[in-house]
Amino acid sequence: QLQLVESGGGLVQPGGSLRLSCAASGFTLDSYAIGWFRQAPGKEQEGVSCISGPDGSTYYADSVKGRFTISRDNAKNTVYLQMNSLKPEDTAVYYCAALLVITTVQDMCVAQEGNYWGQGTQVTVSS
Repeated sequence: QLQLVESGGGLVQPGGSLRLSCAASGFTLDSYAIGWFRQAPGKEQEGVSCISGPDGSTYYADSVKGRFTISRDNAKNTVYLQMNSLKPEDTAVYYCAALLVITTVQDMCVAQEGNYWGQGTQVTVSS
């Protein structure tokens, strides 16, 4: 069965950090672009960050640039999202998605495309 599983969410105080993981099973991620997306209550889903398969190029939404870092470990079949300096407005359910054929990572994030999607992990930033 082909699936993505997110983990690492939780409750953190403003200014804190979390690292989300997106692990694949049933297929290998190294040929796929991977994106992290989030949906906050009452808001539209947003493309947070995407990373390509072949060359590792990355894209970040302006709202997270300089605070979040996306990376991949193909040996572990996992993609990470390191989130630092978290703000209450980062509170959302975070999803990862894998896309085999992309034009650019920015297009993937903006269009929110994915062949496979995970179930999401909740991130809550609150004091």
